[in-house]
Amino acid sequence: MPQQPPVRSTPARVPRPDASMSLLTNVMDHSLDEGYAEAAARKQADGTGGLPRTARAKIVLAAGLVLAALVVTVGAAQTRYVAPVVAKEREELIDRIDRQTEAAEELENTVDKLRDDVNARQREALEQSGDSGSTDLVAVLSGAVAVHGPGLKLVVDDAAEATTGGGTDPRETSGFSDTGRVKDRDMQRVVNGLWESGAEAISINGQRLTALSAIRAAGDAILVDNKPLVPPYTVLAVGDGKRLSSRFQDSADGVYLSVLQDNYGIRTAISVQEDVRLPAAPSVTVRTAQPRTEKDAS
Repeated sequence: MPQQPPVRSTPARVPRPDASMSLLTNVMDHSLDEGYAEAAARKQADGTGGLPRTARAKIVLAAGLVLAALVVTVGAAQTRYVAPVVAKEREELIDRIDRQTEAAEELENTVDKLRDDVNARQREALEQSGDSGSTDLVAVLSGAVAVHGPGLKLVVDDAAEATTGGGTDPRETSGFSDTGRVKDRDMQRVVNGLWESGAEAISINGQRLTALSAIRAAGDAILVDNKPLVPPYTVLAVGDGKRLSSRFQDSADGVYLSVLQDNYGIRTAISVQEDVRLPAAPSVTVRTAQPRTEKDAS
């Protein structure tokens, strides 16, 4: 009986030390996701990769920076070119204003000298005719000369908390205001009341009033002969101080002013003065009236 060859025993396979860590082993052996690997392979096959795209972005960014720098440079150059021109024009305007202001002051001085000369010639002519007193009276009443004498001082001011008011104006209906601001019509009534009470000469904030004076409004400002005044409004009147004050406060215009004070907060103060000084009117221009001659009388 033939003898069978001996059977060799296969040695047992030794397990890997990290066999129990299969998940971690898989992560380490395949650290790059297959999708990323395929995308990288396609880029290499196309010959593009990531670098050219980055280069294009850098080129676009550099072009944008160059364009911005160019715009800033052009703007700065224009500013440097325009600035001297603007400064030169400004200096020319300032010089022109200064020259015109000096010219206006010279003209005002000339007007004052001519007015004094005319008044002196009028007095001289009337003194020769024996009627100098009439000339002085006319000069005083017309505001052509400065005057002084006893009288009163009346200060009219806006209310302490004056507002612009609402949509309605009670002045249009009742003759008064709820705004607490002094209006041109208020000053008109004050001046007319003083004339009626016996004032011989009146000024407001140093502005002499004449028979041709006008008190108007321009917005919230009060104009006297087109010159704006600001509150408080100081009214000086020449006359018998005590009698003038009493008659004015008892008149309808004085009562009107008192109602403004009581109901709308407009502030007033009146006082008798021993001596008040009023300047001459800036100019008295007669455009319509003509002097009467002996030929016209006949």
